[in-house]
Amino acid sequence: MNTLHISLLQADLSWENVQENINYFTEQIDKISNDLDLIVLPEMFTTGFSMNAKELAEEMNGKTVNWMRETAIKKQSAVVGSVIISENKNFYNRLFFVFPSGELQYYDKKHTFTLAKEHETYNSGSNKLIVEYKGWKICPLICYDLRFPVWARNVEDYDLLIYVASWPEKRINAWDTLLKARAIENMSYTIGVNRIGKDGNNYDYVGHSILFDCLGNPLSQEQNERQETISVQIEKESQGEIRNKLGFLKDKDKFKLV
Repeated sequence: MNTLHISLLQADLSWENVQENINYFTEQIDKISNDLDLIVLPEMFTTGFSMNAKELAEEMNGKTVNWMRETAIKKQSAVVGSVIISENKNFYNRLFFVFPSGELQYYDKKHTFTLAKEHETYNSGSNKLIVEYKGWKICPLICYDLRFPVWARNVEDYDLLIYVASWPEKRINAWDTLLKARAIENMSYTIGVNRIGKDGNNYDYVGHSILFDCLGNPLSQEQNERQETISVQIEKESQGEIRNKLGFLKDKDKFKLV
């Protein structure tokens, strides 16, 4: 497909209340037209960014993952978001990319947020995920990963970079700046979906969910700070033409992460 129709759901999450958040997202997603290819939700979208993993963690076949599968099948759209997962006695901040068939792939957050002591609760992932979907290569990452450009480096020729996040208001300027930078340096459409509201630790969030094109131009409203569904559309062919004309990705340095 040349075109992807995408919905970004910027929401005020109910703190550590899985069912209430599922109810909210179900209601909002049901309002979206069926002409849709991808739904992007925030980080830990059914709990908020909580370190209470012992109480909140789900298995791979738990309520939230099953809801994501049911939603993807119902809307015939891929669904992306991160969830607190328990596996082999460890906890993970795990992003799921669920296909319209209900099949899924996942990515465990590489850079756990040490300032909030996330590393003391959640195991860090080690593998980058590149999803192939409807002819697009998609790289989905999580929140704090945004601060580490080498991890997002476009060596796979991906077409779309996604960050799901719980990025607080006090550092929102970094969110705005780094998302734009990732788009420019990777010559890729870049989406950031952040939450709004106040969490159980009294941190404020103001959203600023957005889509940038491969030149860093915003293709959706900038600095939006309300609860809303943002509908965007991207075209692979036009991005390819820009990449071919400028050739910046061909000149990237060659090195490997160790």
